[in-house]
Amino acid sequence: MATNTGKKARKQQQETRGYATSLKEYHPLNTIQQLYLESIQENTITFGKGSAGTGKTFIAAAYAAKELFYKNVDKVILTRPNVEVGRGLGFLPGELDEKYLPYLAPFESVFVKCLGRGFYDYALEKRVIEPMPIGFLRGATFENAIVLIDEAQNMTKTELKMLLSRIGRNCKVVLSGDPDQADIRDSGFVDAIERLRNIPGVGVISFEDGDIVRSKMCKEIILAYKN
Repeated sequence: MATNTGKKARKQQQETRGYATSLKEYHPLNTIQQLYLESIQENTITFGKGSAGTGKTFIAAAYAAKELFYKNVDKVILTRPNVEVGRGLGFLPGELDEKYLPYLAPFESVFVKCLGRGFYDYALEKRVIEPMPIGFLRGATFENAIVLIDEAQNMTKTELKMLLSRIGRNCKVVLSGDPDQADIRDSGFVDAIERLRNIPGVGVISFEDGDIVRSKMCKEIILAYKN
């Protein structure tokens, strides 16, 4: 009879070779998260708009992990604008991939929880999960893929038009952002929502401060800064 240690070792070996041996599923914690998940499932484009800590990134990444596990898509593309206070990609050491990965830590934590560290690292190596800066998406066509965009409030109108016009067959794009945390003047996030919300296949889900699930402290801090 195989020991637990032996089973664990075999599972780790399989994950290292690129097999996700199991999927840990996460379910919505409240009604708005359920509506967000249903919009992602049903629509080509979904906008998740609202406060930090509401689970927008988590729900989207967990859905993408499940689709990848069941081979419903060939690739998951992860991106976000590299806008931050005082620094950019040029300030970070290493090659482009090494520079960009820290920006995508929220995605990484979800994929590792759902699929395991071994599979996540393998998927990065084989570009099944592909982090890609916004500027590198110009000229691409997204087919049989899920594109997850975090911090979308920091994308310009031009960037959003460019990215959303890349959508091809069997593709879903999920954009999450909080207009109150925009670090640029000419944010295209709310503009895109207003332009596209009535197009069939586009869903818009708005999260409120009462939907914050990260922690009670997170909720109190966000509310304090809004008063």
